[in-house]
Amino acid sequence: MQRHLMRRTMTDTIQYQQAGHVGRLLLNVPQRHNALGGAELHAIRDILSQIQGDSTVRVLVITGAGEKTFCAGASLVELNSGKISGELFQETTDQLAALPIPTIAAINGNVFGGGVELALSCDFRFGVEGSRLRVPAAAIGLCYPVGGIKRFVERLGVAAAKRLLLAADQLDSRAMLEMGFLDYLVARESLADEVGAFAEKLAQLAPLAVKSMKEVITAVASGSLESARADALVALCRDSADLQEGFAAQKEKRQPCFVGR
Repeated sequence: MQRHLMRRTMTDTIQYQQAGHVGRLLLNVPQRHNALGGAELHAIRDILSQIQGDSTVRVLVITGAGEKTFCAGASLVELNSGKISGELFQETTDQLAALPIPTIAAINGNVFGGGVELALSCDFRFGVEGSRLRVPAAAIGLCYPVGGIKRFVERLGVAAAKRLLLAADQLDSRAMLEMGFLDYLVARESLADEVGAFAEKLAQLAPLAVKSMKEVITAVASGSLESARADALVALCRDSADLQEGFAAQKEKRQPCFVGR
């Protein structure tokens, strides 16, 4: 029997719940296009810290409230007033990208500015038909933070990063898919079901193998792969109870029950 069948953390603007092995984080500021101020960024960081130490969470889904915007990035009002810094937003996206479990951005509408980087910090991105993307940094005279630029280049490539950051191009949903920003493009009314099914599929896979391969893929992409560490992860999975369970389940023609060790 699974533990933690349902767990909730609620604030006015950031909501988190866990059902089974899937955690869901909701950006709940639709009146300002789910832009994130200091309170929201600190709440997100607290939730990510909790997830980091909780082996019952195998997948995290992030989405926005409403139907207009997934996230408009950091609050420009708070940035201009000095209440928050670009570094705080960068620390939040870095923390999200560093989670060992698979993460899914369920992009429920338009995505702007730092919201694009928030989505790029996830492993998978679902978008809805009719949505738009734009990073207006160059249009307002802002040099996007270095860590964020690095993430755009690593995730999308140099040419795409130049289109989004230097030219401030606006993309429609089809162009988002063609560029590789989106992994899946679905009808708006199907987003919750499609993401839910995908998250449940990931949650049923062997968590130790998934975490190990995510770590290796991330290291390869950033050019920081250490062979000894990669070999140790391969050996860890080879000697795991999960691998024996996977072999047994195949032989017995049943669904495996992985425990993550």
